[in-house]
Amino acid sequence: MQSFLTPEQHADLYDAENTWTVAEDFFLGFIDEQPRSRVLDLGCGTGRLTIALAEAGHRVTGLDPHAGSLAAARAKPGAHAVDWIDGTSAQLPPDAVFDAVLMSSHVAQAINDDNEWHRTLADVHRALRPGGRLVFDSRDPQARAWERWTPGTTRSQHTLPDGTGVQLWIDAQERERGLVAITEHRLLADGNREFEDAVLAFRNEQQLRTDLAASGLCVDSVLGGWQREPVGRGAGELIVVAHR
Repeated sequence: MQSFLTPEQHADLYDAENTWTVAEDFFLGFIDEQPRSRVLDLGCGTGRLTIALAEAGHRVTGLDPHAGSLAAARAKPGAHAVDWIDGTSAQLPPDAVFDAVLMSSHVAQAINDDNEWHRTLADVHRALRPGGRLVFDSRDPQARAWERWTPGTTRSQHTLPDGTGVQLWIDAQERERGLVAITEHRLLADGNREFEDAVLAFRNEQQLRTDLAASGLCVDSVLGGWQREPVGRGAGELIVVAHR
């Protein structure tokens, strides 16, 4: 469908929707446990957390397949301290080595194709030093979050830096094999409408453990919330910590 927003406006809207939360506090604190780490932010988006990691003294690489998001990231203050790569984990240099890899903002769920998911985990395994750590979040399918993604509960209004007004809402529909289709609707102040479709993978805890083990990664813990609650008692999350 035709978009009435420019790539820059899309990036601004993403930042307006996705502000710093307790999740970013968790990921930053996790990486800070090992000072001056070599870090890969896989699926870095517009670089909010990526740049914060660099400002905390880590050597950071931000990787994302969305050119518009990376362009916005590269334009932000502090972006010069980050190495940016356009693409997926397949574009990692063969000699790249990291102490830690993170996937925040439920990036793992956006990798909805099983073959691509397994390849991503294999790439992560290859890029981590022995003992290097992986951390990522994925929504617990037992919490059935998509049932609460309705126009009535997700509707919001944003004004972009250039003054453009955008009203948006989401609806979702469960599919087979743990997949959920979502559509984000956008209504601009001038009356133009657009929408964007996506499919998210909801993998349960056992699936995640099995997939990581198959890639050679050892799961250290799976948490249910950002205060390190057990699965089922937190925020409906599956926060996975693993190592090579």
